[in-house]
Amino acid sequence: MPNTKSAAKRLRQNVRRRARNRAVKHTIKTHYKRVLKAIAAGDAQLAGEEFRLATKKIDQAAAKGVIHKNKAARLKSRLAQRLNKLVQT
Repeated sequence: MPNTKSAAKRLRQNVRRRARNRAVKHTIKTHYKRVLKAIAAGDAQLAGEEFRLATKKIDQAAAKGVIHKNKAARLKSRLAQRLNKLVQT
């Protein structure tokens, strides 16, 4: 338990931020899986649409500091590689 008013406030802020960060990370994972599912189904058009939405969510999370910018770049790169492989075949 916090002993000072400032420590109590920091605790409240951390709880709110943790909840927000977890929600954003969950959203990223959901959109990431949607792209993978569309790629596995072989639907290039749906995969492209889901890819655009996933990259948007990933970029927003990186801008807010929820995930590191290098992680965002890595996630987008891996999705793009899989999508390009689908489009080429």
